[in-house]
Amino acid sequence: MRFNLVDKITSIESGKSVTAVKNLSLAEEYLQDHFPGCPVMPGVLMLESLVQASAWLMRLTSDFEFSTVLMKQARALKFNSFLKPGDTMIVTSKLHKRDGQQQFQFKASGEVNGVSTVSARLTLEQFNLADRHQDLNRTDTDLIRQMRELFDQLRAT
Repeated sequence: MRFNLVDKITSIESGKSVTAVKNLSLAEEYLQDHFPGCPVMPGVLMLESLVQASAWLMRLTSDFEFSTVLMKQARALKFNSFLKPGDTMIVTSKLHKRDGQQQFQFKASGEVNGVSTVSARLTLEQFNLADRHQDLNRTDTDLIRQMRELFDQLRAT
């Protein structure tokens, strides 16, 4: 993941829900170009915050069995207000439906000071790279270890 768009996981209940925090700082690299003189978080990165929070819930629910989580679909996506430097977005994601071990559907939203910024219904898929390319077993192991370490950091902060 190029940008870590979850700064802290404040609560998480396996198989149910996650609440996370994204603090938007003027130091974020992408704000220099979006938009000059009036920096706001790009909508696609607001969506990515929802995806990343949901992915942490997915990983915990599956006991970090899979190395890779990808967004398969975003539906009912709504951008309701801008997120600007100094804002703290509270991200909430609830597991809505689970299709086996590998596909999960979530209802996710972000808000700043009680005002909705973004919301969506997300479908995420998880898998191991070795399921598609046998020589990637070690990569799976390394990615899972890294995700567990990052998860522990996000929970500890």
